Amino acid sequence: MSRPRERIVANLEALYRESFTRASDAGDREEMQRLDFAFRRDQLYLEVLLDVRDLLSGLGDATTPRPPGEPSLTEQLGDLRKLARFPFGG
Repeated sequence: MSRPRERIVANLEALYRESFTRASDAGDREEMQRLDFAFRRDQLYLEVLLDVRDLLSGLGDATTPRPPGEPSLTEQLGDLRKLARFPFGG
């Protein structure tokens, strides 16, 4: 069983918030800026990875009938392919 998306994102935020608070208390503006950028970047990467996880978990057994309106296996694989190209702009 996988952890819920909200819990994972909250854990990431808690890690950065703790470090950001330490940098803020120390008056280290450069570190605060670095942490802000790193958090945004890591949050984006994490969201993409969680989307891939969701896509892969939704593939299931190809012989099982899918509910009406749910994308086909081919459509889901196309979505995964688009996500895989995302960071490279291709």
